Amino acid sequence: MPFDPKKVEKASNVEKQLSSYKAPCRGCSKKVTLTKMRAHVSSCGKVQEQMANCPKFVPVIPTSQPIPSNIPNRSTFVCPYCGARNLDQQELVKHCMENHRNDPNKVVCPVCSAMPWGDPSYKSANFLQHLLHRHKFSYDTFVDYSIDEEAALQAALALSLSEN
Repeated sequence: MPFDPKKVEKASNVEKQLSSYKAPCRGCSKKVTLTKMRAHVSSCGKVQEQMANCPKFVPVIPTSQPIPSNIPNRSTFVCPYCGARNLDQQELVKHCMENHRNDPNKVVCPVCSAMPWGDPSYKSANFLQHLLHRHKFSYDTFVDYSIDEEAALQAALALSLSEN
């Protein structure tokens, strides 16, 4: 039977099982429910230390293509409150809503600061509202990072004039 994303139902029995089982963290051995394991592992200092000591990736066969080194990471982010790492945009929103909902500190938005137009020193007065309203979609879907702001504006104007 073909997969239809419109007919997906939440497996509440599986979710219930995951929230009732605890397993030890692979870094600190603390027992954590499986539903919270990903968030715990992303902020566990011992896991981060283990990952830092992992061998670097080496291709199996040499490649003629240069390995890009100057491409900014716009796929995963660090929580500005607690430093939890490797959160994609949706995970960052979920993590902050679950763990930092009442944190009054002004913080820099890691999504905005990763963008070419972002100001890495601007601290949002209400970061959670900013996340919920400004980052409902992934910029990668709509933005061409290889062109500057003026070229993007010209392309948008040309496209809007051609759509009659």
